[in-house]
Amino acid sequence: MNELREKKDPALGDLLCFSIYSAEHAFTQLYRPQLAELGLTYPQYLVMTLLWDRDDRTVRDLGGALHLQSNTLTPLLKRLEALGHVSRSRDLNDERVVRIRLTDKGKALKTGAADIPNCIGHATGMSPEELRSAIKLIDRLRHNVSRATL
Repeated sequence: MNELREKKDPALGDLLCFSIYSAEHAFTQLYRPQLAELGLTYPQYLVMTLLWDRDDRTVRDLGGALHLQSNTLTPLLKRLEALGHVSRSRDLNDERVVRIRLTDKGKALKTGAADIPNCIGHATGMSPEELRSAIKLIDRLRHNVSRATL
């Protein structure tokens, strides 16, 4: 690691941030055609995945799971509502809280998305164990970097 820091002008291949950026771009390209068939963007797919796992969530809950602020998440949720996939409503006990629920159309979309994780996993060329290890490492990296920005 010190060897990388001592270089005066590091090559792109030596920059962790570039590796992550270029991997994100590759994933976006991989997801795009599959999600286009569903009429979803990648961020919309992430919200739907959370709701398919557990319906009737708050905006705050979704934002926490996605590491997004509500001002970023709200336009995305409005678009999903306009597409007819979710409904947004105020909580009956606390009207400051907005609840997000799948519509029948949103629930039905799950069937078309069911094979996406397998396709992505296959495209990585990694075993399930390697994928779990990579996810753990990337999650740790995100946590540490986020903590350092506070």
